[in-house]
Amino acid sequence: MQGKILKGISGFYYVHVAGSGIYECRAKGVFRRQNIKPLTGDLAEIAVLDEEEKTGNVERILPRKNKLFRPAVANIDMALVIFAAANPQPNLNLLDRFLIFMRMQQIPVTICFNKMELVSQKEREHLAAVYESCGYPVLFTSAERKEGIDALRLALHGKTAAASGPSGVGKSSLINLLQPEAFMETGEISRKIARGKQTTRHTQLIHVEGATYLMDTPGFSSLFLPEMEKEELAQYYPEFAAFEPDCRFQGCSHISEPDCGVKQALANGGVHPVRYDNYKQLYRELKGRRRY
Repeated sequence: MQGKILKGISGFYYVHVAGSGIYECRAKGVFRRQNIKPLTGDLAEIAVLDEEEKTGNVERILPRKNKLFRPAVANIDMALVIFAAANPQPNLNLLDRFLIFMRMQQIPVTICFNKMELVSQKEREHLAAVYESCGYPVLFTSAERKEGIDALRLALHGKTAAASGPSGVGKSSLINLLQPEAFMETGEISRKIARGKQTTRHTQLIHVEGATYLMDTPGFSSLFLPEMEKEELAQYYPEFAAFEPDCRFQGCSHISEPDCGVKQALANGGVHPVRYDNYKQLYRELKGRRRY
């Protein structure tokens, strides 16, 4: 029997098998001997020990498509980064950090601005323009008014997505609208481990429908840039690439050099000023890092 690991805690793995439900499984000793740790998101073959009690053993972990380290999860098709359009005001520098982090791991990102009811159409268009201009899909939702949920569901269809974002943006409310039984499912796992709401927060997958899974990851309020040289930063701003051939100097930093194609594009509207300002801030941050 094959399923997807929704959560791992205290040596137990909770495996969702389509059409059958969630099985509480132990991992075979061979995994420890081979230094293999099953991860949330892994596809696993299980042997059922008790169908009524829904218990079993994880027999084999299928090959992984990818693996993230923060959080430690496997087989992610896309990242859904959720910010509020207002209350709290979106920190676009923080959003850029998240985009860089996911681009380094080659994970496609869809951006969702929740609480759309708190901003005007003009403000929505501004937010969309910042990120659609560099190739990121942008969605607007209102969990409060239950708007934009169908478009969000369509964007997630058939994918295993990791949902993340700062606290207070309505992530849990959106998840509950996508899958009203999500927290009942969480409760089912909690009853099995007899810890309930006192359990330390762990990354977990929620089965939305069919082949659609959504990973609820802990909220973040700050994100340090990964280790990289300042000269590498520009490659994580994909909109720069079309204009870099117009730079006079090879290896142009797009900061202070004359005849810079990126700065010319900025002046002509080809690069959004919000993105360029964030780029400059992050470049200076990397430049100021101490090397040991």
